[in-house]
Amino acid sequence: MSGDATVFLVDDERGMLKALTRLLRAEGFAVRAFGSAREFLNACGPDETGCLVLDVAMPDLDGLELQRRLARDGVALPIIFLTGHGDIPMSVRAIKAGAVDFLTKPVNDTELLRAVRAALGKAEEQSAGREEAAALQTRLARLTPREREVLEHVISGRLNKQIAGDLGTCEQTIKVHRMRMMEKMGVESVADLVRAAERLGVAPAR
Repeated sequence: MSGDATVFLVDDERGMLKALTRLLRAEGFAVRAFGSAREFLNACGPDETGCLVLDVAMPDLDGLELQRRLARDGVALPIIFLTGHGDIPMSVRAIKAGAVDFLTKPVNDTELLRAVRAALGKAEEQSAGREEAAALQTRLARLTPREREVLEHVISGRLNKQIAGDLGTCEQTIKVHRMRMMEKMGVESVADLVRAAERLGVAPAR
């Protein structure tokens, strides 16, 4: 994971925060610790990278509610839940809502470190996916209006001759537009173009 990745700890038990911070820093992780969910929300923005180790049962704003708020705001930090009195339904709700793991206090050091490494691995995959999506969006924006039309017709499965008929031009012109469009999109096959279009939400021509 990149050097900006941080393990965010949120727990209202100060002793637990101190012990977890010491353990994770000893393993080389960057750590930021908070005594409540509101402290975390006030201090951290939507662009944070890393993972969140989160206590479930806290006064005022509990861990499950914080999970819901982060999801609502589009914050994609992978979450590891810790609880001293969790139950199966609570675990199921947390995991279904996207939690990476659900560990019971007192947490085993080895289990926690394994979960943190898994969560940071997931965060790295998410970050790479966001960067790839942004690059695709930039490539799409470079297409001319006609090249965008050709893209939509190509991903619908039409041949050059059919596209030319639909757009009222000659087949050779479509070949040129198609070649330039494929180059700008950075793809070498129709299959790659279809996958890129799906990620971008580009619909095939009807």
